[in-house]
Amino acid sequence: MKHVIQLFFTSLLALTLLTAMGCGSTQKQEGTGEYLDDTVITTKVKAAILNEPTLKSAEINVETFKGVVQLSGFVSSSAGISKAIEVTQGVAGVKSVKNSMQLK
Repeated sequence: MKHVIQLFFTSLLALTLLTAMGCGSTQKQEGTGEYLDDTVITTKVKAAILNEPTLKSAEINVETFKGVVQLSGFVSSSAGISKAIEVTQGVAGVKSVKNSMQLK
């Protein structure tokens, strides 16, 4: 009986460790916490761009991975690109900004 209980707890421990490792992040995949953080950052960046009257937010796409924000889409001027990058850099949690925006 003692052996069965010990085997049960050993199996439970192994399962717990494997589950915890599955929630960690790799270079190409985010853990659960990082995904939620990136979702919050993306939302904040979109709101900041939306609140900037000189930018047309519908034309700028925002994606975030591990705090790195990628901006893409079409913008009408190079000043618009610069402003979008500036606004994005001002958002808490943004580690860096990758610009993939293009002029119309």
